[in-house]
Amino acid sequence: MYAVVDVGSNTVRLNIYKLEYGNLSLVLNKKESVGLASYVKNGQMMPSGINRVSQVLLDFKTLLDDLQIKNVNVFATAALRNAKNSKAAVAEVEKRAGIKVQVISGETEAELDFIGASHAVEVTDGLLVDIGGGSTELVPYKNGKIKKAVSIPLGSLNTHDRFVTGILPNKDDRKAIKKAVLAEIAKYPDFKGGKYPIICGVGGTCRAANKMNIDMFRLPLENSNIKFANLKRMIRILENKDKEAVSVDTLDIMLRVVPDRVRTLLPGMIVLETVAKYFGSESIEVTNAGVRDGFLYKYVVPEALKEEKKDEKAEKKAEKKTKKKGKA
Repeated sequence: MYAVVDVGSNTVRLNIYKLEYGNLSLVLNKKESVGLASYVKNGQMMPSGINRVSQVLLDFKTLLDDLQIKNVNVFATAALRNAKNSKAAVAEVEKRAGIKVQVISGETEAELDFIGASHAVEVTDGLLVDIGGGSTELVPYKNGKIKKAVSIPLGSLNTHDRFVTGILPNKDDRKAIKKAVLAEIAKYPDFKGGKYPIICGVGGTCRAANKMNIDMFRLPLENSNIKFANLKRMIRILENKDKEAVSVDTLDIMLRVVPDRVRTLLPGMIVLETVAKYFGSESIEVTNAGVRDGFLYKYVVPEALKEEKKDEKAEKKAEKKTKKKGKA
């Protein structure tokens, strides 16, 4: 059994896998909404944020200990990565939770997104987008290979904290988020002129946006494609109208479809719309795979397969000894 814990800016997730004969299967998936990016003030991860994530990891560790799972990998992304006191905060979390935490770079996160997606869907030519709570990963790829892996420090949660004046963004908030995203994209001249008709969307924001897409446009439950026109329309319908309180109908939709993302979904969708418009994308194809899957395939599976082969060799060796004794 193997466990992977993803300490994200919005949620902390635990996945437990079982490896048998070279095949992995998901045994358990557990999620805690932490909103870690909201605990970053003036660039510093606050003690309350350290307390919150430490408690969640401690709870996960207790569960893993009860299940006697020794192979545990914990990695953290934007919220802990981008904090000015990242090293001290991680050390404190490790001390309190009694578990090792690996902080991965933005580029590594983007690469892992691609690896995870490539195991779930066919990725030949296109653009992968993962909008997390504290960052957005952009990965253009061609012939199934990464051309560039980029992480910009704007996600669904920290854009809400920085630019949204109420519960939901209004028109001015939307424009501010769009301006900030375009300024970050402009830092990468290679992106200019790039056209990607279809985006491969991974991560919680894209999945939640598709849930909203299915609900609002009465699409089949198995639908995984968000048309750009639908994305734009959803944002305009759901955003807060200037000088008005959030409508009961809008809150009803949000609470019914994505209750754990009432504050963060719309800012994340605005980031997605901005990226899609910049790259001339007509639709977003959403996949359930992502950074955890990529981490699993890059770091965990190779080691797991080595251990499995060692066990097989040991078993064969023991069988040979038993046969020799029998003959003697």
